[in-house]
Amino acid sequence: MISQYLLMFAVAFGAATLLPFYSEILLITQLNAGLHPAWLWLAATAGNTLGAGVNWWMGMKLSQYSDRRWFPARKSDLLRAQNWFNRYGKWTLLMSWMPIGGDALTVVGGIMRIPATPFFILVAIGKGLRYAIVIAGVSAM
Repeated sequence: MISQYLLMFAVAFGAATLLPFYSEILLITQLNAGLHPAWLWLAATAGNTLGAGVNWWMGMKLSQYSDRRWFPARKSDLLRAQNWFNRYGKWTLLMSWMPIGGDALTVVGGIMRIPATPFFILVAIGKGLRYAIVIAGVSAM
């Protein structure tokens, strides 16, 4: 049974990185299979937040390579995210849950040298709310 929650953690982690994972599909499947919503929320939020931490680290360490093909965010996404950061500051990390541009925001958080504590707090809030909304939506059906 714990392996199902570890799977949720791993898929959510991958979904926050450049890997083509969709954690909401697994979350809904596992909810419908009767797994505990609170544990699924915790596994998904923790995995997705830590996966975003990989992007943050890459932004800090690898920003000089942003023009390379293998870089996890397209140049246009980075530019858009940097504009958001210049306008709204670290609070934009609350939007890291967005399917388009959210991962780029976490990379830009690293490029902009956002300290780890506010980064992880803000990202966890945004991603935790997204998973809570998905769980609430499935539970309401």
